[in-house]
Amino acid sequence: MKSEAPLRVGSEEPLELEVVIEISRGSFLKRGSTERIDFISPLPCPFNYGAVPAYLGRDNDLLDALVLGPRLARGTRLSTFAWGAVTLTDRGMSDDKLVCCDHRPSTAECDDVLRFFHFYAKCKRLLNLWRRRPGRNACDGWCEAKAAVARARPRDDSWRGPTIGF
Repeated sequence: MKSEAPLRVGSEEPLELEVVIEISRGSFLKRGSTERIDFISPLPCPFNYGAVPAYLGRDNDLLDALVLGPRLARGTRLSTFAWGAVTLTDRGMSDDKLVCCDHRPSTAECDDVLRFFHFYAKCKRLLNLWRRRPGRNACDGWCEAKAAVARARPRDDSWRGPTIGF
């Protein structure tokens, strides 16, 4: 169930997953799972941003994951814990972003994540208007990590990259 309230840290057991970092914390380059540069941001990414290579999200791209903590190099593979997820709607398509770290996130960390995605959705709306790509853009709030993974599907060898251009 989604809500605008901060994630109830500790309301579920975390899922252990492998994540590959695509965008290092502090980077201005927005890259996708195929390493293609999507755009150059005027603001640095506040989190390490990557994907879970074992799953495809609802946008037919690798399941997104952000990793809290110090900067990690692009390409870093790590085993970490998903404590929850944020659902972002971009051009009318909803997609989950797992929130990962090696410790139970504090309420302040959860608030920062939610605040960022509300801001990011507004920025993507402007970018999509400029690109003439219609559809709703919004941060739809928190959900459990297990629910986000349940909406994903296992990746198989036939996947060659996202089918939707961002």
